[in-house]
Amino acid sequence: MYTIGQVSEMFGLPASTPRYYDKQGLFPALERTSGIRQFGDTELEALRVIECLKKAGMEIKDIRLFMEWCAEGPSTYPKRKAMFEERKAHMELEIANMNRALDMLKYKCWFYGQLNQGENETELRAMIPDGLPEDIKEAYENAHAR
Repeated sequence: MYTIGQVSEMFGLPASTPRYYDKQGLFPALERTSGIRQFGDTELEALRVIECLKKAGMEIKDIRLFMEWCAEGPSTYPKRKAMFEERKAHMELEIANMNRALDMLKYKCWFYGQLNQGENETELRAMIPDGLPEDIKEAYENAHAR
């Protein structure tokens, strides 16, 4: 069993975060000894999942629903899978958008790097896209994809 301080340190979270999660009902079986929260392996695993879902952009109300489904048992497996599939699709779209932004930055870094080395801007622009180095061309095309 772990105290809230130990759990906070393990996960790199402020102590207020697991307290908040507890108040939101995300640790339904959390034990208390003399009023002090005692986190076991079940709560640690729940916290790992909660932190993953938070990083994936899921709201607390939806995480609470997931935890309720877990407590309901195997009959909710299809609902849980559907929830994770939806979140995965959302993350994949976000990653694709971030990769387009990253590719724009790659292209712009190359472009301004060339200008800083004395290249002519008009000549550089004339290279777009087929005259660009292959890796820069790929980045440029991805950044401009619709």
